[in-house]
Amino acid sequence: MKKQFVKALFASTCFVTGVVWAQESFAAAAPAVPVVADGIGGVVSGTKGPEAGVWVIAETRDLPTRFIKIVVTDDQGRYLIPELPKATYQVWVRGYGLVDSARVDGTLGKNMNLTSVQAPNARAAAEIYPANYWEAMLSIPAESDFPGTGPKGNGIAPTMQTQQQWLITLKNGCHQCHQIGDRITRTLLDNTPEGWAERITKARAAGDQAFGDHGPEFADAMQNRMTQFGRARSLGMFADWTQRIAKGELPSEAPPRPAGVERNIVLTSWDWSNGRYNHDNVSTDRHDPTVNANGPIWGVIGYWGFVEYLNPSTLEIGEFGYKVNLNKNVEVLPPEQLPEAFPHNPMLDRHANLWLTDLGRAGGPRPGTPPPPELPSYCTDAGNKYAKYWPQPGKSNNTAVHYNTKTKAIEGIPMCNRMHHLMFGSDRKTLFFSGGEGTNGTVVSWVDIDVWNATKDAQKAMGWCPMVLDTNATKISGPEDLNAVSITPDLKQWNNPARAAAGMGPEETGARAAVAAVDPKKDTRIDGHLYGIDADISDGSVWAVKTDPFPTGIVKFRPGNNPPETCKTEFFEPTKLPDGKNYEAFNGRGMSVDSSGVAWVAFANGRLGKLDRKKCKALWGPGTGDGQHCPEGWTYYNTPGPNYKGVRAGSADFHYLMWVDLHDTLGLGKDVPILTGSNSDSLLAFDTKTEKFNVLRVPYPMDFHTRGMDGRIDDRSKGWKGKGVMATYASQPVWHQEGGDDASTGPQLVKFQVRPDPLAY
Repeated sequence: MKKQFVKALFASTCFVTGVVWAQESFAAAAPAVPVVADGIGGVVSGTKGPEAGVWVIAETRDLPTRFIKIVVTDDQGRYLIPELPKATYQVWVRGYGLVDSARVDGTLGKNMNLTSVQAPNARAAAEIYPANYWEAMLSIPAESDFPGTGPKGNGIAPTMQTQQQWLITLKNGCHQCHQIGDRITRTLLDNTPEGWAERITKARAAGDQAFGDHGPEFADAMQNRMTQFGRARSLGMFADWTQRIAKGELPSEAPPRPAGVERNIVLTSWDWSNGRYNHDNVSTDRHDPTVNANGPIWGVIGYWGFVEYLNPSTLEIGEFGYKVNLNKNVEVLPPEQLPEAFPHNPMLDRHANLWLTDLGRAGGPRPGTPPPPELPSYCTDAGNKYAKYWPQPGKSNNTAVHYNTKTKAIEGIPMCNRMHHLMFGSDRKTLFFSGGEGTNGTVVSWVDIDVWNATKDAQKAMGWCPMVLDTNATKISGPEDLNAVSITPDLKQWNNPARAAAGMGPEETGARAAVAAVDPKKDTRIDGHLYGIDADISDGSVWAVKTDPFPTGIVKFRPGNNPPETCKTEFFEPTKLPDGKNYEAFNGRGMSVDSSGVAWVAFANGRLGKLDRKKCKALWGPGTGDGQHCPEGWTYYNTPGPNYKGVRAGSADFHYLMWVDLHDTLGLGKDVPILTGSNSDSLLAFDTKTEKFNVLRVPYPMDFHTRGMDGRIDDRSKGWKGKGVMATYASQPVWHQEGGDDASTGPQLVKFQVRPDPLAY
């Protein structure tokens, strides 16, 4: 018996020693990792040898803000984390097929080998799968269930005519605020329909750290979404999903580990926002990425009304609040006074000064905010050529805010229409706005910032045009003659959207309707909320996504030499399928344009669309009013990751905005389209040569739900180290983020860099 025990102990000791020996051999066999004075490197090994394509994470709280740096191991398990500020770091390994290794203290300038930990089972491994892998397990209603027949029928709302329309409510309605499939949304104590019904009534208390007093608004929004789906049917669907997960069902596929250039990624992140919901950020002028080099990154905290900044070079962090007065003057408020503003989207001009759209919605971020005032007289005065062409009566406190980052002076331009996003045209002085709704319908509006700075006269600086298509022109194709395209100046002679034809304004109808009927002898005005917007440097136009009605589409707009008379609009819908009901893609939100004028569109159903307008057989004229005149110009690509069962194309990912990297600020080349993988913890960079996506995953903290991005060059001479792309965590329920409800663990600002290889420094 004693001999057997000794023999067993010896065998066990040999096995353990063999594992240790093997790991040491792997580390010794791999070419040496450079020892870098401001870095940490080494080899990651597991029971099966070197761990290729896993993340090594270094984190510290010794600096003015929490600092995280993440790299990926190469095919030999080697890693190198460069450019770490002096601090004590905790370092660990995370990867698919693993559970997190123990955190160990890392010392700058010394290499350390790390040991990975194999996941004990598939469920443990799946805990770090991105949300889209879990969300793909939802049992989406089949195409045959549509149109809905209501509570007494199949439980789907009768307004839902197709599965694609149902998916828009899921994608646009739910993902707009947060991920679906993250740990919080897929975990519920009461997984019954009643439990889900109670869950969506929960509202954060007034003064909530994340979004102030707006908790009830989000609870109401979730209730409304369930009603739009068909309440009982949708609650049952979500309950079934979480019940199956609670019983042990797992995603049908595992995400792949980073490969190829995905292993060259370097991620750097900093805490900012003080635990509050941050909408998005800006670092530079989109037309010259060297503007504001090494300067602060600016962000907006809309529901609290703050503008914030973080300087990655100095780690200086700050914020200020402001107030838009009824007379449209704007003033910065002292720190002790809560703001009375709603900053939504930031942009920097060529002088590195900050411009914002302030939504100024009634009620504002603070209780007691005054109702919106009457619009300025120049919005309707016939002496203003824009008002004579298309008057904009009504009430609004929407304001374009200009903040001089050097003098700290702030001022506001009272706008005649609502606004959303903003983008400088290729002349770098005309600031265009999406949104654009007014009493009479949607317009494209702009401000000439040079005129504003010289005159401070809003009427002189501002312009707008309705979106009117030249549908009574002779059919024009090829290299178009712009002089042959003209819009009838008499607005009474236009085909109008069905809503306008019925005498209804936007507040009376909710969803916007398509054009009622197109008289080929008339020009045609289109309507709908404009969302993502970008400049086309190839010809000076701007493009924008028209997010409604279903399936959405994109517009190309040129003010011309003498607006409003010379304003010209084109409209393109995604290709309709042969059944006449469904489309190749739907629910576009973001778009961007490459240097040759090709438009790229992020469709929320998990597709990237490419419209090469040069391939269109027709651009204006008969048949262009419905946007279906250029199927030959479109190409579509499914984005990575699983899709729902029974859904034709796309993926369970959600794409908010997108951006084309015109200046190679990321490191993958010029003109690379990049989508936000807002339900997959990632940015998705599309290789236009191979037509493959590179998934640039943010593995920690999980729940990287970003809305946009931009890229900056701080120092061209430093190569990859002198540039990068910036994006921020922008999930409205901040507590969904890994780390939970800790206010000190709020949204991060993330810098993406791609180096030549995984050991470059």
